[in-house]
Amino acid sequence: MLQSLHNKLARIGVDVTFIGNYPWVYLDTVNGKQVTGTFQANHGFTAFFLTKKGYEFTNVREVFKKIRETL
Repeated sequence: MLQSLHNKLARIGVDVTFIGNYPWVYLDTVNGKQVTGTFQANHGFTAFFLTKKGYEFTNVREVFKKIRETL
């Protein structure tokens, strides 16, 4: 899921990076610009949670809102 999202955003010119701290996966940078603020965590903007089933979005709308805001 992470790679798929990364590839789809890359096709439209948006480069995102993620960092992880189990079970949180944070949105780290968007086009090289550091993402600020927190969401569902104390130390970063949580984009996904890692579960036994794989990755689960925290809130799709909030993640894309943060990506647009950071651009």
